[in-house]
Parts: sequence; structure tokens; C-alpha cells
Amino acid sequence: MITIEQCRAARALLDWSAEILAKSAGVGVATVRRYESGMSVAAGSLSAIEDAFSAAGVTFIDAGEASPAGGQGVRFDPT
Repeated sequence: MITIEQCRAARALLDWSAEILAKSAGVGVATVRRYESGMSVAAGSLSAIEDAFSAAGVTFIDAGEASPAGGQGVRFDPT
């Protein structure tokens, strides 16, 4: 599952508001805001958020995966 930081970074990368992400993921905007503020959300909601980002071309880099800095992050591939 994506981290809070990855969620924020992906939204910034796409220039998406919390409202746009919520609509794209089919979840409530309160769910997006709760997650990004560090509160827990249902696993299904988090999965829907991740799927919405993936459909928009965002690739998530988990800790330990190859990345220039070697840490967690996001990568954008609009193709």
C-alpha cells in the first residue's frame, strides 16, 4: 500500500486536488483528507486511491526498490 507521503507526492505530481483524487478513486474527499492527515482508512479505499493514481500514470517505488535515491517515492510515466 502507498504511504501518506507517496499519496501527497502523487497528487502534487498530477496537480490533483483532494476532490479530484476522491472522484477518480470513487471515495469521499473526507477519506483522502483523513488518510493524508495520518488517520486510518479502509484498505479498500486505499487500494482505490492507489489504482486511480496508477490509471493516471503514476508508478510507486517501494522502499528497497531501484530508485536513484534508494528510498520510497513516485515516478510519473504518462504513457
